[in-house]
Amino acid sequence: MPQERTFAEFFAGIGLVRMGLEQAGWRVVFANDIAPQKFQMYRGFFPDADAYYRVGDIFEIDAHSVPRATLATCSFPCIDLSLAGNMRGLQAGAHSSAFWGFVRVLQAQGADAPPILLVENVNGWLYSNGGDDFRLTILTLNELGYACDAFVLDARRFTPQSRPRVFVVATRLAVPVGGLGGLLERPRGLLSARLRALLLANKDLRWFALPLPDPPPPLRTGLSQIVEPLPEDSPRWWSEAETQRHVAMMSESHRRYVEQLARGSGFAYRTFYRRRRSAGQRAEVRRDEIAGCLRTAVGGSGKQFLIRAGGGQIRMRAMTPREYARLQGVPDHYPIDAPDTYALTAFGDAVCVPVIRWIAQHALNPLVAGATARPTTLFDDDGG
Repeated sequence: MPQERTFAEFFAGIGLVRMGLEQAGWRVVFANDIAPQKFQMYRGFFPDADAYYRVGDIFEIDAHSVPRATLATCSFPCIDLSLAGNMRGLQAGAHSSAFWGFVRVLQAQGADAPPILLVENVNGWLYSNGGDDFRLTILTLNELGYACDAFVLDARRFTPQSRPRVFVVATRLAVPVGGLGGLLERPRGLLSARLRALLLANKDLRWFALPLPDPPPPLRTGLSQIVEPLPEDSPRWWSEAETQRHVAMMSESHRRYVEQLARGSGFAYRTFYRRRRSAGQRAEVRRDEIAGCLRTAVGGSGKQFLIRAGGGQIRMRAMTPREYARLQGVPDHYPIDAPDTYALTAFGDAVCVPVIRWIAQHALNPLVAGATARPTTLFDDDGG
């Protein structure tokens, strides 16, 4: 087992996985994504990207050109697994089936494949095809010699954004950790009811359990702290007519709530989405100072909007790319040199940086430190 913390970053996007891993002492040796626009944003923050970032279809990567690494990360497309997307699944979906390109690389690398993997996706992964897609993912990794740890983690524990995600840490290494029982004993912050049900339904798969601590408690406020200050005459603010049109799109309870906020002496900030309901299009407002999950404009979702209410006034606008970046834990010195729509999609399609840092600190780093030099596929049926 190499002690050096190196990683290959698949579906690298704009580099937020790298950002989180680097904050925990890891070094990138390879990155790949199919989208040249994402590469341009990545390179804007990581000027060394030309040396190791390959733009192209993962199915066309020469696996032997990927340097040896301790870790491979896989944030494969979520469209076909997302509850907000088309739910075509891991095999039939044209996007999420890119996971099999990642598998192809691991298979071709053979014994040189990274001994540790980090795979992540949306909560819909646990529901897609009745849970069969999640089982297929774990089974495939098992067949490649990896035992798997699975947990959920919400970005809301780090930034004011509700963004639950499913993470799988897989390893070929012999490490002194527990099995399925350890996963089932996890605190609620790491083990959703749905994940627990799937673990129990898939006892025959090979599991292992890292001794993860409780994650930080969920944030209840913080949206106002990430709002980008804009002049009152900024063209980003909607006209009064457009604002009132959206107020009229609210249900009575939502409208009364916003009007109550407007009567306050100070500004309050809330977010909302436009939703298509049986009664027509609705503007649905969150009642806490937390943003909803940032999403791409692909797969049935759209932009997230901001309300500023107070002093007898209601103002609205779309959230800015910088606000999206802050909600993903990205520092303000990350340059955003892309059209708004594309930048919003790129950040909405990415990971939350402090979530990745937490996983690196509490899962990946201890796994590297505690591993022996002997790879193994010898796990009991329950992973113990």
